[in-house]
Formats: sequence, structure tokens, C-alpha cells
Amino acid sequence: MLRNKDEVITFKVGQALARAIRRLPNRSEFIRAAILSALDHACPLCQGTGIMTPEQKKHWDGFARDHAVKHCRECDALYLTCGSGPAGGRTGA
Repeated sequence: MLRNKDEVITFKVGQALARAIRRLPNRSEFIRAAILSALDHACPLCQGTGIMTPEQKKHWDGFARDHAVKHCRECDALYLTCGSGPAGGRTGA
């Protein structure tokens, strides 16, 4: 029978962050939630690295021919639009 066991992962932090984390009532739960949130919001293309590989850049260039990055004046976010259809319901363009 296979069991799912929790795995302990350690990482280094600076002194200021260590002090802040020590003040948390449930450090492990906070760190788990923060990591899951960060993973959920990572860029699907670069996976959170902030840098595209040369292969990803080639695919992006092809995609960008019919798409654009726009700025929403309502929420100040950047978003993608398709040049072949409506702006995906965005009104702040």
C-alpha cells in the first residue's frame, strides 16, 4: 500500500524574513499557502522565471503577430488581446 507522506523542504532566508516568519502562529501553513498562491499565479509561459528560452521566444513571436499586450485603464493590469476578434470582454483598453 502506497502512502502519501509529507516531505520536509528547507530553504535559507535573511534575518529580517526569519524574524517575521517566527512571529506567525502557524509558519508551515502560511509558507505552504504562500507557495501554492505563487505557483497559481506564475506565468504559464516562463513558469515564473521571468525569462523566455529562445524556443519560447520563437513561439511568442508567432503568437504576437495576431495578439497584443494592452493596458487596462480601469485596473492598471496588462492583458492579452487577439487581433482577430473582440478584446475578450475587456472594457478598459
